Amino acid sequence: MNGLVRFFVILMLFLSGQNGFSAELQRVEVEALLKKADKNHIADLRRKDLTGLDLSGLDFRHADLWGADLRGTNLSESNLSGLVLDLTVMVAANFEGADLSNVSIFGVSMMRANLSYANLSGSRVIAIMDNANLSHANLSNINWGADMKNQSMGLMRASLKKANLSGANISNANLNRAMMRFANLKGANLQNTELFSANLEGADLTDADLTGADFSYAKLNDADFTNAKVEGTVFKKIKNKETVKGIDFK
Repeated sequence: MNGLVRFFVILMLFLSGQNGFSAELQRVEVEALLKKADKNHIADLRRKDLTGLDLSGLDFRHADLWGADLRGTNLSESNLSGLVLDLTVMVAANFEGADLSNVSIFGVSMMRANLSYANLSGSRVIAIMDNANLSHANLSNINWGADMKNQSMGLMRASLKKANLSGANISNANLNRAMMRFANLKGANLQNTELFSANLEGADLTDADLTGADFSYAKLNDADFTNAKVEGTVFKKIKNKETVKGIDFK
């Protein structure tokens, strides 16, 4: 059983203990908890069911959201900077324009989440983000690469299959071994980004800035690099180069 399969088994067991029908709190109650909170008195939202609520524009920096159920929750323009969101469920959540800088997100499903224009700079994320919208997001200096010293459950890595990363700032990032098959990276900034052994099969990197990026051992079958900037880009040990579009490796 590989890492992703094991992840979903654990996630389903976790969700089986959640309410899943209606949110435990309403927005006014969440606002009241946040209003009273400070760094010494944290708002306890740990493992709370907040599904489907409109929590847009709120400041959660003094809240504990570990393990909370945020499926379909609207957190657009909210401030979650620096939080530990491990095991928090965020399928189809709306984080458009939210501040998620320097967060920790591990063992989480964010499939179909809206993270467009969100700030995730400096974040550490190992999550399932397939079909998520990260267009124009700030992903600079992120560490989303697999930790090969901590893989007791198999390969745990960021999964961005068919994710929309068009126009995103992904500079100086660690995406080593990330799963990015058919991801949309059109016009994205990947300057000096590490993509060692990442899977970018069928990905769209047209017009992307790949200056100084490292694609060593990456899977690039049928990826499209048309009009991409590749000055100083490393393509070491790439197989099936003949299928890659927009680059002449000769």
